[in-house]
Amino acid sequence: MTTESPAPATDFIRTLIAADVKAGKNGGQVITRFPPEPNGYLQIGNAKAFCLNFGVAQEFGGRCHLRFDDTNPTKEEEEFVEAIKADIRWLGWDWGEHLYFASDYFEQLYVWAEELIKKGLAYVCDLNADQIREYRGTLTEPGRESPYRSRSAEENLDLLRRMRSGEFPEGTRTLRAKIDMAAPNIGLRDPVMYRILYANHYRQGTKWCIYPTYDWTHGQSDSLEGVTHSLCSLEFENNRPLYNWFIEKLGIFPSRQIEFARLNVSYTILSKRYLRQLVEEGHVSGWNDPRMPTLSGLRRRGYTPQAIRRFLEEVGMAKRENLVDMALLEHCLREDLNQRAARVMAVLNPLKVVIENYPEGQVEELEAVNNPEDPAAGTRRVPFSREIYIEKDDFREDPPKKYFRLAPGREVRLRYGYYLKCTGVVKDERTGEVVELRCTHDPATRGGWSPDGRKVQGTIHWVSAAHALPAEVRLYDRLFSKEDPNGEDFKAHLNPYSLEQQEGCLVEPSLAGSPAGSIYQFERQGYFCTDPDTSPGKLVFNRSVSLRDTWAKIEKQGG
Repeated sequence: MTTESPAPATDFIRTLIAADVKAGKNGGQVITRFPPEPNGYLQIGNAKAFCLNFGVAQEFGGRCHLRFDDTNPTKEEEEFVEAIKADIRWLGWDWGEHLYFASDYFEQLYVWAEELIKKGLAYVCDLNADQIREYRGTLTEPGRESPYRSRSAEENLDLLRRMRSGEFPEGTRTLRAKIDMAAPNIGLRDPVMYRILYANHYRQGTKWCIYPTYDWTHGQSDSLEGVTHSLCSLEFENNRPLYNWFIEKLGIFPSRQIEFARLNVSYTILSKRYLRQLVEEGHVSGWNDPRMPTLSGLRRRGYTPQAIRRFLEEVGMAKRENLVDMALLEHCLREDLNQRAARVMAVLNPLKVVIENYPEGQVEELEAVNNPEDPAAGTRRVPFSREIYIEKDDFREDPPKKYFRLAPGREVRLRYGYYLKCTGVVKDERTGEVVELRCTHDPATRGGWSPDGRKVQGTIHWVSAAHALPAEVRLYDRLFSKEDPNGEDFKAHLNPYSLEQQEGCLVEPSLAGSPAGSIYQFERQGYFCTDPDTSPGKLVFNRSVSLRDTWAKIEKQGG
């Protein structure tokens, strides 16, 4: 599909593509692809890649393919395929009929492998993995040619066909491209194209016992699908000459590869290998643990597609890698949830309050605003009674300066309710801990305002003791204590306080039956999401993000 008016360029990638479209390259078509390996769940860095690919295709009137590069049967599963598809759809993208699997190209790749052998451009090598690595050389020293490099085309064809038929043990032979063992680019020093692997493939079963490497599969898959622009992260920049070499020698459709800087976020890791270790070693509860940077983890924590896409827009496209502050991601979430999250009252550390001048047995309903940022959200009714609970932190027997909440003899405003004055304190005789407050309310201040103009400086939230629902609240913090934990010792920087589970919390009754994924602002506490662990009689909420916005303060100071 050709677009008559290309989208305005907003970054270097779109500028290059716009120039190709204007020049009529590929008939003005723009076809991109997102090629995940189905060996784990997608993380936010992958979201940058697929939002770019789907977004560019949409902007230029083209299409984006979803292709699973499934060449490693020992780590790939159908579970990951379905999870990846769900995550992409959750962020608002759809590939339509263009769903592909590299494993469906195995036969064509094999045919091309034989073609390269016949041209004298590939050979079967008997060196093992360690020997191949040793022969490859270093960045400063050229490699050495394999002693099997001079085999005839006939011998190589025979050996490759016998490899395919399963005659040789695993790891004893490989098929390698014959390029240049002295090439400055180590990726061109006779890279491996096929290895022997006796493993069941989740789609192909046991049909194959030789499997193509990623580098042999990737570029040719793009070519088979007619991908015009192969948008890759910078780690593939050194691979581009190899992909171009294969394309040239086979004489097939040449995709244009353009590299961009991958996303790095502070206080987390995005390496799939490291994330897999966290899951398999039990450092987190699974791929969808709310502390994980996976899209399923972020979704479970309460992140919205809109917040993530806004974050990716703010980060933009760059040619050099940098570390993006986690505070920016949290800021984008707060900005989004502030507009859409219903306000409710929840007490995480309850302290009982008895309002002695409120009639026993009386219950009234007070009107509460659902979202002051959204007039259409309306109001709700919350029950109020003689006994309520407030936060323990909202009372101090001996308050410090600038403490405007409840204290003996001091008056505060109950959110949506009355002025409340502390008249007495009940303590545990054994520990001396404050366990109950005795208070009075001013009946004339219903709604939180005094007709005589009397003002109070503090407003606190509460729940009715007789109507509140018990809940478990999970307070999540950053998974790592180090800003950039990447490295082989990354687990040494795991934050031991990344999860605090609080039982005995109380929430207002409007949250009864709250379905998983529902997002609320617990007033004065932060934004919370109903967890899938919620069941009848057990409410569980995850803290998505606190109310404090450090990024907004940084922006304000910078401005």
